[in-house]
Amino acid sequence: MKKLVTCLLALSMSLSLAACGNNSETDDSSKKDLTVGTTLYEPMNNYDESGNNSETDDSSKKDLTVGITLYEPMNYYDENGKLTGFETEFTTAVCQKLGMTPKFQEIHWDSRVMELNSKNIDCIWNGMTSTPELADALTLSDPYLQNYQVVVIRSADADKYTSTADLADAKIDAEAGSAGETAVQTDPNLSKAEYTSMTQQVDALLEVKTGVADACVLDFVLAGAMVGQGDYSDLTVIPDLRLSAEEYVIGFRKDDELAAQVNSAIAELAEDGTLQTLAEKYDLAELLVKQN
Repeated sequence: MKKLVTCLLALSMSLSLAACGNNSETDDSSKKDLTVGTTLYEPMNNYDESGNNSETDDSSKKDLTVGITLYEPMNYYDENGKLTGFETEFTTAVCQKLGMTPKFQEIHWDSRVMELNSKNIDCIWNGMTSTPELADALTLSDPYLQNYQVVVIRSADADKYTSTADLADAKIDAEAGSAGETAVQTDPNLSKAEYTSMTQQVDALLEVKTGVADACVLDFVLAGAMVGQGDYSDLTVIPDLRLSAEEYVIGFRKDDELAAQVNSAIAELAEDGTLQTLAEKYDLAELLVKQN
C-alpha cells in the first residue's frame, strides 16, 4: 500500500513539473512585475528637490517650442547643416537659465499668432517687431534689439532708385505679415507700387536679384548679413533711407507667466555679459536694447 501511495505521489509531482515547464515556454501571463527593493543614497537612487527620482524621471525638464523663420543672422543653417544664429544661441542661453530645452520649429510668418494660440508653438522668437496690434493679442517680452526697415535694390539701379518717390511705379516685394510689408503699405510712395507678398524675406531678395521685382523691403538686420556679399553681391541697400524704427520682442500667449520668467533670464544674461558677447559675435552689438 505504501509503495502504491509513493508511486501515485511521484506521478502527480512529475505531471505538475511538466505542466510548469510547458507554461514557461508558451505562456507569459504568469509573469509578474519585479518590485525592486532599494535604499536611498546618491548617486545610485535618490529623490531630487521636486520629489522625483533623479535617475529615472526627466518630466520636470520641459521643452520650449520656438516658432522661427530662417534668415541670417538670427536663425539659419551653417555649412554643416546645424541651426545657428543670434536668436538660436540667445534662445538656448535663456532656456539653460530656465532649465528648459529649446525646440525650434519653422512657421509661416503671417500665421505666427495662429500657430501660437493653437499651441503648436510656445513662443514666437525670431526678430519680431513690437506693434500695438501684437501687444493687444499677445504678451510680449521686454525689447532686446533695435531694428529698422530698408529698401534693397540691384546695384545697377543705384542711380535710378534713391528715395521712396522713385519707387512709386516699381515692383516691390516684402515678407507677408512682416514689418516690411507694413512699411510698404503705409508709406505714401511705396503704397502706390505694384506689391507682392512673399513667404520669407530671402524669397524677396531672390526676386530682386533675378529681376522679377525692382526692390524689396526688409529688416536692416537681415540686409546687413546678406546684401552685398555671396549670392547677393549684386544687390545694395538704398543709403540713408530708414522706413521705420522698431524693437524686437518675443511673443507669448496672452497672460502666459513664462514671459516674466524669460524677461528675468534675459536680464541676467545682459548683466553677466552673455548677451553682449552674442551680439558682438553676430555684429549686432550696436542694436542691443539696454536691459534694466
